[in-house]
Amino acid sequence: MKKTKKLDENSVRVIKIGKEALLEFIYESFIADQESLFDVDALDVTDYFDIDFERGEFVFCVAKSEDSNGDFLRLPKEINLQNLMRNLPDTTESMLAPKKTLYKEFTKEELVELSKNK
Repeated sequence: MKKTKKLDENSVRVIKIGKEALLEFIYESFIADQESLFDVDALDVTDYFDIDFERGEFVFCVAKSEDSNGDFLRLPKEINLQNLMRNLPDTTESMLAPKKTLYKEFTKEELVELSKNK
C-alpha cells in the first residue's frame, strides 16, 4: 500500500497542463478504457483520434484492424476526422453515462459522407 504525504492546511497541490498533455491524457484514458467504452477486444481494433482545441471537441474511433484473411484494414482516406468532428453530433452528453450508450456505430460509407465539408 502506497504511503501518502500529509497535506498541511496552508498548502495546495496543483497540476497544470498544456494542450499537448491534455490531448495525451484524454487519448491515453480512451486507450486504457476502450474495451468497456466501445465493447470491443482491444487486440482486434485500430484506433483513430483527433482533437479540435478551438472548438473543444475530441473524436475517437475504433475499427476492426484485420479482415478475415489477416490483411490490415484502414479507414478510407476520405474520412477526415476534423470534418467529422464538425459534422457529427455528439454521441453522448456525458462520459459518465452508462458505457453502452456512449458510442454510436456507423458504416465507413456513412463516415465518408459525414466527413465531407459542409
